[in-house]
Amino acid sequence: MSAKCFVIKCGGSTLAALPDSFFQDLRDLQAEGWQPVIVHGGGPAINETLGKLGIESVFVGGLRKTDEAVLDVVEMVLSGKINKEIVRRIQRSGAQAVGLSGADGRLIEAVPVANSSEVGLVGDVVGVNTGLIEGVTAMGYIPVIAPVGLGADGSQRFNINADTAAGAVASHLGVERMLVVTDVPGILRTVDGEKQVMPAATVAEIDEMIASGEIYGGMIPKVRAAVQCIQGKVQEVVIVDGSMPGVLRSAVVEGGIGTRIVKA
Repeated sequence: MSAKCFVIKCGGSTLAALPDSFFQDLRDLQAEGWQPVIVHGGGPAINETLGKLGIESVFVGGLRKTDEAVLDVVEMVLSGKINKEIVRRIQRSGAQAVGLSGADGRLIEAVPVANSSEVGLVGDVVGVNTGLIEGVTAMGYIPVIAPVGLGADGSQRFNINADTAAGAVASHLGVERMLVVTDVPGILRTVDGEKQVMPAATVAEIDEMIASGEIYGGMIPKVRAAVQCIQGKVQEVVIVDGSMPGVLRSAVVEGGIGTRIVKA
């Protein structure tokens, strides 16, 4: 994959709040030769739809407990509603996008997570069809990927944490940089009684912060996915606030915003 390819993970809680300028930046970066690949979540919309259906949302260690009924809703909301909303917003900005589910073209192959007895049909990624992604980008389109995966024989669907899916896509593509676009400006650390953004963090520091409880809840899979994708050609992962003006250009071109997660 081109050295100018980068993976963006958009958190479900931030998608509605992303300003038009975010998508205009995406268009401009693509026009300058960068190749964005987007993997998105959709947690709040899934919660809302499950609630309307009278199905309780249950989380174990930051992962959504998923049975077939929940998976039907996850796939409908992620691959249908959220995915196409992102595609429309990109196209309104003047760029072109193609929405994909991890089930399309066997894009994401998954196996049950280690604690599947607790969380049900949640998957870990074991394969990514990078040729499909490269084909889409070569035609001038921005791939927008919903994190639903398939087992090896294609018969079983899996709900995949969007952070985990994005990390796997970045790892398999071998890109140099992955962005986690969320609703926080980075990893926060308390210094002299005030929360401050860490400009950089190593894998060891993150492990210590998870163990101490400084990093908790939904932030844990974000940073763990970031750590997982720092392999091969991936040099760094940057956690940024998507609502900040010019955040994409700052993170991709200038590299001076958010929290950079590095190997050591």
